[in-house]
Amino acid sequence: MAQLYSQQTLHYLDILLKHGNFTKAAKDLYVSQPHLTQTIKRIETELGAKIINRDVTPLQLTAAGKVYHQYLMTAENRKEKFRQQLFQYTNPDKKVIHIGILSSLGSFLLPLFLPEFMRTFPDVKIELHEALPEINEAKILNGQIDFFIGQNPETISPNLKKIHFGNHGYFALIPKCSTLYQPSQYRIPDQDIPLKTLLKEPLILTKRGSAIRRQVDYLLQKYKIQPNIVLETNNIYTAINLSRENAGVTLFAESIKVVDQHQAFNIYKLPLSLLSLDYFISYDTKKILDPIDQEFLTYFEKASAKLG
Repeated sequence: MAQLYSQQTLHYLDILLKHGNFTKAAKDLYVSQPHLTQTIKRIETELGAKIINRDVTPLQLTAAGKVYHQYLMTAENRKEKFRQQLFQYTNPDKKVIHIGILSSLGSFLLPLFLPEFMRTFPDVKIELHEALPEINEAKILNGQIDFFIGQNPETISPNLKKIHFGNHGYFALIPKCSTLYQPSQYRIPDQDIPLKTLLKEPLILTKRGSAIRRQVDYLLQKYKIQPNIVLETNNIYTAINLSRENAGVTLFAESIKVVDQHQAFNIYKLPLSLLSLDYFISYDTKKILDPIDQEFLTYFEKASAKLG
């Protein structure tokens, strides 16, 4: 029965759902395809119900499978929360700060303040939870993380206290295939391109739910534009790299550094009045901040000066 409730089982299911078939999932898991198939069959036998619908492509969870998967996720979340709570007793002199942040945003914001904080407080352990904003928001409301760092705080829960930097900008990457491409220059002067014109170009966008996508969708509705979205992705770096290779125009936050590698594309700064982001750090309003927590917030606030 141990296998039925194990963390490994949850991992197997997640990878299987990611790839949609046993062969690719087994390769990703570094196990044989028969081993993975038999593992799922044993679980189904113990549960007395099918958890994988094998009649569709890609493979999907059955109704029973969804219940079982949710149970595994809940059990794993409880285990992680218990581990965090127990840590303060097994390591009474060790302070741990759990930070939730999107990985691409973390690569930009964390170096602005975290190394200095860690040098000043070497006994404080930092644990990063790099996930999508909606996942980290759920984690902080469930007490699994201490601070949630993101951008554009308007849509997050009112149960979170927010400290923010103020507005910062977005850029467009315009490849050679675009009618707006201007040869022989890297940066197009500000205000040279009407935003309405830009949004009519073939677009590579992050999927709905991201900060930039919410604003872009609003502008598409405002200007009554039927967009030509050639591709959607969860990964902004995927969007940027595809755009650089002539797949379409993409939009990205200034937190993403795009270096000119002698490729044929332009960078264009979008109007701050129409598209902007506001970096923030948040914590549960019920959280009682200790002196180290207060110092952590202070270091984050000081980082705003480095953004200019």
